[in-house]
Amino acid sequence: MAFSIILTEKGGETQRLDFEADEITIGRVDENDICLPKGNISKKHTKIVVKDGKIIVLDLKSTNGTYVNGKKLAGPQVVTPDDKIYIGDFILNVEPPAGEAPADLPLEELAPEEALPEAAEPEAPDAYEEPLEELPPEEELPPEIPIEEPPPRPAPRPQPKPAPAAAKKPLPAAVKSNPGAPAPKSSKPPPKSKPAESRLPSSAMEEYGHVLSLVHDRLIEALDLRRLDLDTLGSEELWKKTEATIRQIVSKMDSTGELDAHTDREELIADVLNEALGLGPLEIYLADESVSEIMVNSPSQVYVERDGKMTRVDKAFSSSQAVLGVIERIVAPLGRHIDESSPLVDARLADGSRVNAIIPPLALKGPTITIRKFKRDLLTAQNLVEFGTLTPQISEFLETCVKVRRNIVISGGTGSGKTTLLNILSSFIPETERIVTIEDAAELQLTQDHWVQLEARPSNIEGKGAITIRDLVKNSLRMRPDRIVIGECRGGEALDMLQAMNTGHDGSLTTLHANTPRDALSRLETMVLMSGMELPMKAIREQIGSAVHLIVQQTRFADGSRRIAAVSEISGMEMDVVTMQDIFTFKQEGFDAEGRVVGRFVATGFVPKFYDDLQRRGIPVNMDIFREDA
Repeated sequence: MAFSIILTEKGGETQRLDFEADEITIGRVDENDICLPKGNISKKHTKIVVKDGKIIVLDLKSTNGTYVNGKKLAGPQVVTPDDKIYIGDFILNVEPPAGEAPADLPLEELAPEEALPEAAEPEAPDAYEEPLEELPPEEELPPEIPIEEPPPRPAPRPQPKPAPAAAKKPLPAAVKSNPGAPAPKSSKPPPKSKPAESRLPSSAMEEYGHVLSLVHDRLIEALDLRRLDLDTLGSEELWKKTEATIRQIVSKMDSTGELDAHTDREELIADVLNEALGLGPLEIYLADESVSEIMVNSPSQVYVERDGKMTRVDKAFSSSQAVLGVIERIVAPLGRHIDESSPLVDARLADGSRVNAIIPPLALKGPTITIRKFKRDLLTAQNLVEFGTLTPQISEFLETCVKVRRNIVISGGTGSGKTTLLNILSSFIPETERIVTIEDAAELQLTQDHWVQLEARPSNIEGKGAITIRDLVKNSLRMRPDRIVIGECRGGEALDMLQAMNTGHDGSLTTLHANTPRDALSRLETMVLMSGMELPMKAIREQIGSAVHLIVQQTRFADGSRRIAAVSEISGMEMDVVTMQDIFTFKQEGFDAEGRVVGRFVATGFVPKFYDDLQRRGIPVNMDIFREDA
């Protein structure tokens, strides 16, 4: 029976594969019908079966799992051409046999044991896979709440579309390290609920929060969610049973007059379900591609950032305990913990979004969460040119600097786009070189094959076992790296980084927080002193002057736009002062009628010393980029 698979690699091209078979397997080894040679794909990862004109997807107990529309498969599932199947770094769409449209079947009818073969044994045990705890039987629900069939599930969370094929790289690309065990954000797509900007008066928001909390409490009484294992949150049956119970509770409250006539029942059901099993009101903003950052100041106060502008939204948590529950779901599978003795933590979601959480007694208003959303589609230098972050000339210059192994420090404030720029500069590193990246929470997305990704580890509940960035930098020197890329220098690791740059690891990259290139030098001096080494200031500055070749200053302006404000070369030492020279700068000239920053990039006319060296060695370089306006 014929069917087709549309296969797209994240950041790569799209292919169409046609099959004349009732079933195929997908995995890392050649014996599969589709071979995807990636490190985060199991030998036999996924099976696709055509049965009675329906397309069924089955995970073969793979280490990293198979996802459909963001939900990890817990069993066989019927899919339609609109469903997106995620396998490692690949996205699949399956088209059914010609003239036949797949229809929904009850899960029990999809794949009886005799119809579908048993899944293969996993290659290695998954530290996060634990047996699904048995759900309470229906008779445990309060007798006054009748059991009803749940309505059809709403549409799954939208996924980003692949970039146009013309801008993509050949498929399959290189073996890319798995960015680490994903934090278990709820794998079930939440009921659709529209993001709301702050419209309701505070009294109405408080009343809605009270109702939300009341329904949640009754849900816990009816279906004891507190005793369920966190790893069962992707269970289809659990989501269906929980939603059905919430609907019964809301229906009963509606009939007794406990709900206000203006309360949106469907929105209330969605909010309670998300809070019970997902990430609460954060779910809809995680699904909203226009949102770049989510900030929970307190249970009742949530802000989001869109296009550089922060706005308070109506959505809120029912209680501080609900916020704590979300934090626990994020950090527990990563082996991290948060409590009064360790009241702050850095973590990440399954999609790579960076999370910082801090709880009382440090956070006085209640548990606080900050989420920097992860972009699925990798940005390129051309994208930054289109955004106005830099010019083609600056892009060409930075690419040359990376390829000829200049040591570069990216400086900027919080949210100025340092990590994005670091990702793009890293993409210029030749494929033949061995790269070691070191981060607190893994964010970098490199496309090269020869890439080792290291992540720092906090101390355990006993205060032991911490592995710092500095420990990883020291260890990386024994790993024969051609390039060392540190996500961010914050402390004593700056000394080890400078020493690495001075001892044969040219072309290394890092970021730090500073407002100007000169401030970046002062920050480096301070961080070296934090290493505990009692070095004279002149020796520190000589280390910096000889190790760092270039400082790229990234700035976030008042209108939310992000631009490279300066590109400066470190030219050496004069007396006890590190000297530098601007090569490109951004000149702000005011604001337009809509409040957007108006300005232009300017080349100072200064030609870096190493460009003269490249010319003498016969390496072609473009000197026109240093003329007047960049």
